[in-house]
Amino acid sequence: MSADGLAQARRKMIDGGVHPTAVDVFSRFYGLLESGETGVIPEGDVSPLTDVTHLDDVDVPDDDARDALAATAVIKLNGGLGTSMGMDRAKSLLRVRDDKTFLDVIAQQVLAARGATGARLPLVLMNSFRTRDDTLSALEAYPDLAVEGLPLDFVQNREPKLRADDLTPVEWPADPDLEWCPPGHGDLYTALHASGVLQALLDAGFRYATVSNSDNLGAAPDARIAGWFAASGAPFGAEVARRTPSDRKGGHLVVRRSDGRIVLRETAQTLPQDADAASDISRHLYFNTNNLWLDLRAVADELARTDGVLELPLIRNDKTVDPSDRSSTKVIQIESAMGAAIEVFEGAAVLEIDRSRFLPVKTTNDLLVLRSDVYRLDDDGRLTAQVDAPFVDLDDEHYKTIAAFDERVPATPSLVGASSLRVRGDWTFGAEVEVTGDAVLDDPGEAAQVPDGATVGPDGIV
Repeated sequence: MSADGLAQARRKMIDGGVHPTAVDVFSRFYGLLESGETGVIPEGDVSPLTDVTHLDDVDVPDDDARDALAATAVIKLNGGLGTSMGMDRAKSLLRVRDDKTFLDVIAQQVLAARGATGARLPLVLMNSFRTRDDTLSALEAYPDLAVEGLPLDFVQNREPKLRADDLTPVEWPADPDLEWCPPGHGDLYTALHASGVLQALLDAGFRYATVSNSDNLGAAPDARIAGWFAASGAPFGAEVARRTPSDRKGGHLVVRRSDGRIVLRETAQTLPQDADAASDISRHLYFNTNNLWLDLRAVADELARTDGVLELPLIRNDKTVDPSDRSSTKVIQIESAMGAAIEVFEGAAVLEIDRSRFLPVKTTNDLLVLRSDVYRLDDDGRLTAQVDAPFVDLDDEHYKTIAAFDERVPATPSLVGASSLRVRGDWTFGAEVEVTGDAVLDDPGEAAQVPDGATVGPDGIV
């Protein structure tokens, strides 16, 4: 390893049109990586986060809530392609409720909140180069969505994947696009600054931003939370939720013993010997929903202090250059998490929410539940659960990709009476199917049909 690797990477980024600030951010992380930094947070260095205020216990006067929302912008992370589900375009363009996509529901939520409160409430998407064109084309259906003087989006940066053996940029002539990777959603701050959108929001009179993933339709604009954040005076806020057995993996918040700051620890930052402690939901109670609140002035001040290079912790991600080919060249992807900024801002605040604000879709299992009658889509774009969501486990071999899923589930079954649904084998669901109790469909050994109007229960098809 040598400075030559960084020089090559910087040149590749500059030649690729990457903003100079993003190049500087990458260079900082490269230095940490080369020095042996892994970003790991040992269990012995942290204590559990406790005594977090719940939203139900927050009292915000209606006028204060409206005033806070009037000074708030909505930022959605929209760079994901849904590749884990076989998609090759923006995940937010996936149909999620009837004929509505994630993006349709987001637009509905924002427009409804404007109508109810009078807030300007701009929607700004952080797109990637791959999601931008399709997304902006889809938003043409909502001509009233744009706020004068503000863009509908800005584009996240990209960086080279590094060879694991010498930290030089990997070359992959078979598909040069695979030589690049996104820098993780911690790039939000760099991209906001470098694009000029941060200053544009401030110039337009916006003080706060609520940030969330576009595949989480639970994170609708909320005046009461905006009022809580404004009243807190905090530079940074994070919505957290109680962990359940399904949340044993993933980012959770802990308290660093050395300085008492709240920090985010991702799975990739956990030592193998600490895995049991990190997944103990009775010890570490709260997980990061990735619903964040930013004081835009505080963010601008910190970026000015650091010349645009926010001092986020490194996440080292070991991969292969072609994710579908485990024999391809081993690479390191340098990443950061936007939630990790909680440790950068002194006085950061956390708020416990219930699961209604955390409805991400990472798999077709999640999608089936969200499309079903378990949820009602209200006129304001909010999804309201009618019952506790059942656990769904579809056979990956037949339902993992959207194309395979839609082929086998052309009509969404009723899940309102189900506790769980486990499907093994190749089943196609007919119309008006009802799932009840702890339902099971065992592998029939060949393609099979759940008949129209059938009931699926613990003993299979009734």
